[in-house]
Amino acid sequence: MADDKSNRGQADRDRINVNEDYEVRYWTKEFGISEDTLRDAVKRVGPMVDDVRAELRRKR
Repeated sequence: MADDKSNRGQADRDRINVNEDYEVRYWTKEFGISEDTLRDAVKRVGPMVDDVRAELRRKR
């Protein structure tokens, strides 16, 4: 399903879309990580922000 940029509801804020450059820039800055680290974390645990955050904490 395509990212609906007009829909900024809660579900959109709970997921990381690594196919959107602006989201990759935002989340790498938010977490203080590289793009590769973000993509690897999303690949391992999926796109949910809470899951990615937990994965990054485990790796530190």
